[in-house]
Amino acid sequence: MKNEKKKLSLTVQIVIGLVLGVIAGLLLQNNAAFAKEYIKPFGTIYLNLIKTIVVPVVLLSIIQGIISLEDVKKVGSIGIRTVAYYMCTTALAVTIGLLFANLLSVGAGYVLPSEELSYEATAAPGFMTTLVNIFPSNIIQPLANATMLQVIVIAILFGFGIILAGEKGKVAANVVDSFAEVSFKIMGMIIRLSAIGVFALICPVVAENGPKVLLPLLKVILVAYAAYIIHMLVVYSTSVKLFAGMSPLKFFKGMSQPMIFAFSSASSVGVLPFNLEATEKKLGVRKEIGSFVLPLGATINMDGTAIYQGVCAIFIAQIFGFDLTISQQITIILTATLASIGTAGVPGSGMIMLTMVLQSVGLPVEGIALVAGIDRILDMGRTVVNITGDAACSVCVDAMDKKREAKKLAK
Repeated sequence: MKNEKKKLSLTVQIVIGLVLGVIAGLLLQNNAAFAKEYIKPFGTIYLNLIKTIVVPVVLLSIIQGIISLEDVKKVGSIGIRTVAYYMCTTALAVTIGLLFANLLSVGAGYVLPSEELSYEATAAPGFMTTLVNIFPSNIIQPLANATMLQVIVIAILFGFGIILAGEKGKVAANVVDSFAEVSFKIMGMIIRLSAIGVFALICPVVAENGPKVLLPLLKVILVAYAAYIIHMLVVYSTSVKLFAGMSPLKFFKGMSQPMIFAFSSASSVGVLPFNLEATEKKLGVRKEIGSFVLPLGATINMDGTAIYQGVCAIFIAQIFGFDLTISQQITIILTATLASIGTAGVPGSGMIMLTMVLQSVGLPVEGIALVAGIDRILDMGRTVVNITGDAACSVCVDAMDKKREAKKLAK
């Protein structure tokens, strides 16, 4: 009989890394510079490795997914359902954020040192500029810069091209399959380092943003996280049960690993490999559907960010003494929903979206300086919501497509 040591699962390893990172961060509160200088770089290296493999994984998996669908019309119908789902849940998310912020008076009781506020808003791209920027002028630059919307467009074009090429496209399809498999193996090697990466990412965050620093804005954090949790429990549980007949418990259990990593890394794109694996192996989503829906969601689905917009808009309005009307709050819902796609892929998109939301209802953009200090803490939670929403969409779209195929066969 072999005496084999039972290996800890990756999820358990990540949890251990997260807990140790928090403890180390608390111990290093008086020496945050050490955590930032000597621990954070290891987290950065880990994220860099993830980012290195994400572009080929997204590119190749989308092409694979489109090829496996074998029908250009089918890709179009799945795309419409996916975008419709994302838009609806984003609108619900910002509504929930506004509701919680209003009911709990998120900005009440704060004293604003207005003379010390300063924030220079980054210019948000206009609609037509965003539309033009989706389409790349060459193949290399979007891949090198990880411009995800353009990478998705390239993948869709090549996927369609391979389908339309018929017999001659089979060689290209085999090459895509081969490179995709290589990319997935590399991704697997990197994922094994997750516990170390999580520790190195979370430790400096805790060290730099200790309880004393966060205390004045603790209410904002609590309200935002309450809205995050309610949105996931109500909207995603309802959608997976209604459209896919899946138990919410099974859904969240299957998503535990990606959610833990999303919380510690605050990177939707970085969690994509975890999401692809979890939806396929634990939630039963077909690879061709997940490979199309998840990369698209990582780029345009921002439910967590939308909640953040709602909470922060009400917070800034209340501390500046503004009383937003119902029509103004409806404007916030529309702006945040549309901006979630308009600012996709832009660095610091959360702040850019918040700038657009504040300007749409005449609130001072300077208020962003108040929440900028805790943005990382809020970002961790909203990333969890974003990637969980991507997974819920893939489950729902996959179930709807299976029903459509079953009806076809029944005729």
